[in-house]
Amino acid sequence: MIGAAVFVPGHQVSQLTVIARDGSHPRVVHESPLHVEAPNWTPDGAWLVFNSGGRLYRIAADGSGPPQLIDTAPALVANNDHILSPDGRTIYFSVNAGGLYAVPWQGGAARRVSNVHPAESPMRCYLHGISPDGATLVHVGIGGAAGPGSYGLYAIAAAGGPDVPLLQWGVPVDGPEYSPDGRWIYFNGEDPAGLPGHAQICRMRPDGSGAERLTGDERVNWFPHPSPDGRWVAFLSYPPGTRGHPANRPVLIRMMTPDGQGIADVVALLGGQGTMNVNSWAPDSERLAYVAYPELGPAERRR
Repeated sequence: MIGAAVFVPGHQVSQLTVIARDGSHPRVVHESPLHVEAPNWTPDGAWLVFNSGGRLYRIAADGSGPPQLIDTAPALVANNDHILSPDGRTIYFSVNAGGLYAVPWQGGAARRVSNVHPAESPMRCYLHGISPDGATLVHVGIGGAAGPGSYGLYAIAAAGGPDVPLLQWGVPVDGPEYSPDGRWIYFNGEDPAGLPGHAQICRMRPDGSGAERLTGDERVNWFPHPSPDGRWVAFLSYPPGTRGHPANRPVLIRMMTPDGQGIADVVALLGGQGTMNVNSWAPDSERLAYVAYPELGPAERRR
C-alpha cells in the first residue's frame, strides 16, 4: 500500500506467476525488466490486471499476448491497490496522491470515488476490498478526523458518499477485504498491546464489530485474501522482526482456513511489496497469481 518498492532495473526482473492452490505447476505468465506489481483476476478468469510505472495494464491470464495499457484519463499515477467490481465492468483503484477512483473496464474517464477532505484534516485512502454485491468499498484511511498519521479502516459507497469509520485501533492496519459471503472483513493489523510492527491476520464484522486476531506466530503476516469459494485465505508472510511490508525480502505465500487454522506454506520467493497486495485468486479458487522479483546473475545482466 504505502511506499514504493525498491527495484533495480538490470539487476532484477518481475515475474508475474500463476500457481496451483497448493503451490504446484508454477507458470510465468509475463516476465519484464520493468517493475510489475499486484495482479488480480477478472471475474471471468480471462485476464490479469496489474500496475507498472503508475499505470494499469491487463494481460491474458494464459500469457498468450502482450500487456495492454488501460486508459485512466486524466493521467493518474496509480499505485498497487486496485480491484474489480463483481460484474467485471469497473476497475477501482488508488492513486499515489491518496484518492480512490473508478474507471470502466475498457478504460476511459476516471471518476473520483473518495471524498475531498478539509485541508486541516486531510486523509489518504488506499483501496483493498469490495463487497460481494459491488455496492461498498473498504479502504485504509490515514489521517482525517482521527488526526495526522492515524490509521483506520473505512467503508464508502462505490458510487461515492461519506466515509464510514469501521476500526480505529491506534496502530497500523491494512489490506481490508470482504469474505465472499459478505459476513467478514479480513485485514492485517498490529496488536495494540503487542510488539510494534508485528502485523498479524485479523477479521471483523462488516460494521467493524467483533474484531479478532487469527494468526499469532513469530512471522509478520500481511494482506489476507479470501478465496472466491470461501474455503481458504492466502496471505503474505515476512520473516520475524520485519517492520511494514518492504520489498526484496525472502517471503512466503501461506494458506489457512477462514478461521485461521491449518496454516501451511505454499511458495517461497524474493518479494514483498508488490507481490500480492490485492486479491489474486482465480475465480475457480484453484489458482493464485503473484509477482516475484528474482535477482539476475552476472551473465544474465550482460544480455
